[in-house]
Amino acid sequence: MSSVAVLTQESFNEHRSGLLPEQAGAASAGPSSAGDEDVLPTYKDAFPPLPEKSTSPEGVQESANAWTSKIRPLKSSVITQVFHVPLEERKYKDINQFGEGDQAKICVDIMHKTGAHLELSMAKDQGLSIMVSGKLDAVMKARKEIVSRLQTQASATVAIPKEHHRFVIGKNGEKLQELELKTATKIQIPRPDDPSNNIKISGTKEGLEKAKHEILLISAEQDKRAVERVNIDKVYHPFITGAFNKVVGEMMQETGARINVPPPSVNKTEIVITGEKEQVALAVNMIKKIYEEKKKNATTIAVEVKKSQHKYVIGPKGNTLQEILEKTGVSVEIPPPDSSSETVILRGEPDRLGQALTEVYAKANSYTVSSVSAPSWLHRFIIGKKGQNLAKITQQMPKVHIEFTEGEDKITLEGPTKDMQLVQSQIEAIVTDLVSRMDYTEISVDPKFHRHLIGKGGANINRIKDQHKVSVRIPPDNEKSNLIRIEGDPKGVQEAKKELLELASRMENERTKDMIIEQRFHRAIIGQKGEKIKEVRDKFPEVIINFPDPAQKSDIVQLRGPRTEVEKCSKFMQKMVAEMVENSYSVSVPIFKQFHKNIIGKGGANIKKIREETNTKIDLPAENSNSEMIVITGKKANCDAARNRILAIQKELANITEMEVSIPSKLHNSLIGSKGRFVRSIMEECGGVHIHFPTEGSGIDMVTIRGPAEDVEKARRQLLSLAEEKQTKSHTVELRAKPEYHKFLIGKGGGNIRKVRDSTGARIIFPTAEDKDQELITVVGTEDAVREAQKELEELIRSLDNIVEDFMIVDPKHHRYFVARRGQVLRDIADEYGGVMVSFPRTGSQSDKVTLKGAKDCVEAAKKRMQEIIEDLDAQETMECVIPQKFHRSIMGPKGSRIQQITRDHNVQIKFPEREDPQAPPAEAPVQENGEADGDVKEPLDPTVPKKCDVIVVSGRRERCEAAIEALKALVPVTIEVEVPFELHRYIIGQKGIGIRKMMDEYEVNIQVPAPELQSDIISITGLANHLDRAKEGLLERVKELQAEQEDRALRSFKLTITVDPKYHPKIIGRKGAIITQIRNEHDVNIQFPEKNDENQDQITITGYEQNTTAARDAIQAIVDELEEMISEDITLDSRVHARIIGARGKGIRKIMDEFKVDLRFPQSGAADPNLVTVTGRPELVDEAIDHLLNLEEEYLADVVENESKQAYMKPRGGAAAMEEPRGPSKGFVVREAPWTTGSEKAPDMSSSEDFPSFGAPVAAKTSPWGPKRF
Repeated sequence: MSSVAVLTQESFNEHRSGLLPEQAGAASAGPSSAGDEDVLPTYKDAFPPLPEKSTSPEGVQESANAWTSKIRPLKSSVITQVFHVPLEERKYKDINQFGEGDQAKICVDIMHKTGAHLELSMAKDQGLSIMVSGKLDAVMKARKEIVSRLQTQASATVAIPKEHHRFVIGKNGEKLQELELKTATKIQIPRPDDPSNNIKISGTKEGLEKAKHEILLISAEQDKRAVERVNIDKVYHPFITGAFNKVVGEMMQETGARINVPPPSVNKTEIVITGEKEQVALAVNMIKKIYEEKKKNATTIAVEVKKSQHKYVIGPKGNTLQEILEKTGVSVEIPPPDSSSETVILRGEPDRLGQALTEVYAKANSYTVSSVSAPSWLHRFIIGKKGQNLAKITQQMPKVHIEFTEGEDKITLEGPTKDMQLVQSQIEAIVTDLVSRMDYTEISVDPKFHRHLIGKGGANINRIKDQHKVSVRIPPDNEKSNLIRIEGDPKGVQEAKKELLELASRMENERTKDMIIEQRFHRAIIGQKGEKIKEVRDKFPEVIINFPDPAQKSDIVQLRGPRTEVEKCSKFMQKMVAEMVENSYSVSVPIFKQFHKNIIGKGGANIKKIREETNTKIDLPAENSNSEMIVITGKKANCDAARNRILAIQKELANITEMEVSIPSKLHNSLIGSKGRFVRSIMEECGGVHIHFPTEGSGIDMVTIRGPAEDVEKARRQLLSLAEEKQTKSHTVELRAKPEYHKFLIGKGGGNIRKVRDSTGARIIFPTAEDKDQELITVVGTEDAVREAQKELEELIRSLDNIVEDFMIVDPKHHRYFVARRGQVLRDIADEYGGVMVSFPRTGSQSDKVTLKGAKDCVEAAKKRMQEIIEDLDAQETMECVIPQKFHRSIMGPKGSRIQQITRDHNVQIKFPEREDPQAPPAEAPVQENGEADGDVKEPLDPTVPKKCDVIVVSGRRERCEAAIEALKALVPVTIEVEVPFELHRYIIGQKGIGIRKMMDEYEVNIQVPAPELQSDIISITGLANHLDRAKEGLLERVKELQAEQEDRALRSFKLTITVDPKYHPKIIGRKGAIITQIRNEHDVNIQFPEKNDENQDQITITGYEQNTTAARDAIQAIVDELEEMISEDITLDSRVHARIIGARGKGIRKIMDEFKVDLRFPQSGAADPNLVTVTGRPELVDEAIDHLLNLEEEYLADVVENESKQAYMKPRGGAAAMEEPRGPSKGFVVREAPWTTGSEKAPDMSSSEDFPSFGAPVAAKTSPWGPKRF
């Protein structure tokens, strides 16, 4: 790679600006004389050479040039150390296993653990050399690991005094860890409760010596230190410490020992001195000297000082006592705060006691306490907002303490005597001023109105406070107080009182109204982010509207406020709800699933249009749903209009017949059946026709049937026959029975009620969960049948009302089964047998007597059922079913649904084994010691014996267990193979596997397609036996579809070539491909024009069905024929008007081409004749276009000439001459001692392409003083 540097005059000037002043001056003078040449820069100065590698000192000096002067060497963070392990100390001495075995494994483990790199080598003496590289801490850790794991370990003990052990351990064990790492040993120090002095060290010999030496050094250092404890009476401690600890500090500085005197608050007499022995001894002597001197000379006097004044004598943090000690040398002893004594003792030199006593009394009397009378309600006004009023006083007199006590009508002042009088007078003045201009009053208001007086977010109360400049205190809810206190300006207090009482009286007169609004409308009334309800509240600001919590599912909305406003708000909201009810009318329209996409339309166009024009909400079922119902919501008239439009779309698309059948409206409910069961069975039986009954209560008899003609007729006949049957049995009777009896009356699986129906012929309808009246039972049929059924049912209900209590014996071992799972079995019995109460004895009572209470028949039936359960429990067996573990998950089904179904159907318990861990190693055979065994050699496991993990345990009655096992085996998946041509596999899989997933979901099987590299035609289907046939059929059906698609693709790939002159191609394509796109879409073909590099530029290829390609060819040929009739004429238009004719973005030229149906071609820039314009089109149109263009030229040219004449007067004088003035040749950049001046070579010629070649141009190799070329 090479680089070319071009040095211009500008860059030279920049370079020169960096030279010294004298150099810059020389450079600017130029090489005019020999003297000037001396100041020119040398070639090496201007272009410093790159540093070269050199091992000699001279080379080092030479490299320190302009390029390297600023580079600082970087120090490596990686270090390398070599450790040697002698042969006699090696743990692993097997020479044959070098590089493998335990030794190598240990080294790899050390590398992983520490991050260091290890290299092992064997010396001639069979010693082991280990080179460790890495960061310092990693190398030290690796060294410790090597020593402990690759070198034999020795151990030694070292005895040092027990009190020195803690110094070996160090703070948080840091010293011990550092010592172990440094010496590569393990050091064990005995526990504090162990009396032993011995420290055990284990490691290499070298490490042991080092560790021993280090421990003894630490001990020797501590031996020099000593600790002394001296007992001195507590009263003399102040003389030893001195004022502000000055004396003890001087002693510590002088002796170098550390002296610890217990603080006054700690009742200890012991002073501890630590340090070196000589220092400690010196400090002890000094302390004892002070003690003896003070004991001999000091005397005491006791004085009485009021307890309240003691704190002034002590001072903040005891500073006053220290000051007295410093000034007088006398210690003042104050009794503790919890003592009632007022005696203060002064201890010191007799001649100093008088001065100290004066100081004590001065300090005690320096502060006084007084009080100012002020009503407690005024306290906060005296303090001011955020303490502003008090701050003014306390800033002037910072030592005065002002205390306010809640509930007391006084203010306590405490501070220096000289300041107290001034502060007291200031506060008294404030109190007098406030009493004269402030007032307060209390009013009684019921607590239930307090929060309304406060208002939302305190709006009401804050308004009153601001308006009347008062303070209002409303008691919190937990106080349950009626009194509201108002404080402030007397006038403001009276006005606020009046307003609050008015508000309270208005609230007493206000009305609360509960509105019943269905909860489903609450969110709509509130609106998004509460926008709608805000509008209502703004309209009725005096009315408070409360909605219930959504979790309560309540329909009650509470309005409270003035009577008239509440009424108005109530009517307004009722109107809102009525509109919502009107707009929430809903109708379902059954539309055949295949027509849903047509109703939606392309991009949802159809459905959007219907929604907008009818102002309704239209919901379609999900694509994967089986539902055919389209739900329309809105106003009734709008819903009907939308329904008719949707039905009209369906009618247009298919051969759908609509028929109306007249059936009395009173029979509609019975024909629809419970939850629509009757009508749904008719619709399914008649090919999925849609049967629409009119709205209940409308009184309309016409029932609409819609669907294919044959199916509609079949449904009509069935409906009429059923209606006729219903009319003959039109007698209806209603009975009442407690809801808990219904299940018993119906019986298990509907057995009881079926008997009544079969014997009487009447139909009995029980209420559904949605029905409001849960006790009502309806009997429908002929009069005789109904009467008979009524009689039977009444007898059954009467017997159920007869409550009895009975007992039965149940073995205690079965009790757990009945009461387990929170008594689920007992709850099921109660539900099934008319709410029978079954009571089992308490756990641990060992009683077998069970009580049943309820209707006589129910009790008997429940006893019988419980007896069956007990028999089942007694007859329970356990059977094993062997199914390979790999099928267990499939048998269980999603969330165990399949196994739960079998358990319910066959009343058995099924337990699956634990899963076998595929990662677990096989159990090893027991080791035989000394080649002996207890018996014969154990035979290998029998392969016919099933594995534990394959055995499923089934418990229950034998016959039920057998049936359950059969059901389990039926769930074992089976695999079949289907032959499908390999080339179709990718289409079966589909994009991102969507095709194959859809088939697997639809047929509930697993489909395995072979890997592409196998080129196999066999596809495996795995699943339940009853699903496989359907899946196979579905797969083969898909194969047929794909083969048909392949055939269709083959037909669509017919190619036809047409020869068309390339000059016509743009015309065939049209503007933005409009014409060719139209031909493609119209004939459903693909049309390919030749690429630029193709040989046959006149060939157009058409691909598609044969007849379509022929039609497309004819269409293209017709265009070509039309184009061949066209002529081209060249005209001369002045190039100066071309831009005007073309217009902005070609707008003008397009207009001319569209108007005259011609094509215009203007010359490109650089054309031989810039005025030549070509016009192409039909002869008569070309002539008209040319005339138009020439007219435009004449018009535009006049403007051009006029503009040019104006421009001639506006040209700047001498501008062109100045620009064209030739510039002198640049002297370039001159340097001395350049390579080209040393030999016979001349300086390179900058204009020579040989010396300065352009990029990419070939250059002949030639020798040069620049040295050999490296590119």
